[in-house]
Amino acid sequence: MKLRRGLGRLRSRPGARVVWHCLTRGRERFGFRLIQFSIQGDHLHLIAEAADRQSLARGIQGLAVRVAKRLNRAWGRKGTVFADRYHDRVLRSPREVRSALCYVLNNGLHHGQRFVRAGRPCADPLSSAPWFPGWSDGVRPTPPAGVPPPVVPARCWLLTRGWWQHGAIRVDEVPGPRPGPPLRRRL
Repeated sequence: MKLRRGLGRLRSRPGARVVWHCLTRGRERFGFRLIQFSIQGDHLHLIAEAADRQSLARGIQGLAVRVAKRLNRAWGRKGTVFADRYHDRVLRSPREVRSALCYVLNNGLHHGQRFVRAGRPCADPLSSAPWFPGWSDGVRPTPPAGVPPPVVPARCWLLTRGWWQHGAIRVDEVPGPRPGPPLRRRL
């Protein structure tokens, strides 16, 4: 879900606080279940389960309306907040699910951001990383005390066990395609 141009940043303190609150309130409604997310500067990445297309649409629409109203109030403005409709993709295989989880939870790394705590790599603090059970080497960020989980546990096989076939995710694993060897051209 992408913001319109010219609006505030979601990763700012007020923007992130509003989005986090809205995700927590709308994490399970209309047959829609929010499993993982990350808040980026001008967009949100979500992984969700839904009973069907209509449940997905209603759940996303509910989240979008909730976030838009609260952001408009926080930013002292009126009008459209999101640029267009959301973009979705049905994940059908364990590899696709693992790639999507890595992409969503480590999206900041994809864009060159680095998160470090006590001199060690750590997960993006503006994501559902503390509630994600699949970090490698037992590295699991601690959920903030007294903060209700903004996500619900997955139920479907692909999100609970299937993706594990391809290994746990490292907090320093950069998602997306890996650069290959340089192309050589014949002259």
